[in-house]
Amino acid sequence: MLWKTLELWQRQAGLGNSPRTVLEEIKRIHSHDVILPTTTHGELRLRCITQPDPLQAMLLERLGLELPKRPPSLISLSSKM
Repeated sequence: MLWKTLELWQRQAGLGNSPRTVLEEIKRIHSHDVILPTTTHGELRLRCITQPDPLQAMLLERLGLELPKRPPSLISLSSKM
């Protein structure tokens, strides 16, 4: 069901009908959370998202998708026991 939905979505965007190709390109975009300890026993969390190459950027634009912007750094003050 999801495969057919992606195929129809891709066809409407004028990108053919090969969802596997689109998924192969988009899966190379990575998101990682970097968690650093603070001196106050909390954590500093940073989200890092790779920038898409020109082909990936075109695919995202044609499909009407946007990568999330990096949120502000989050500081957690949870105590560790």
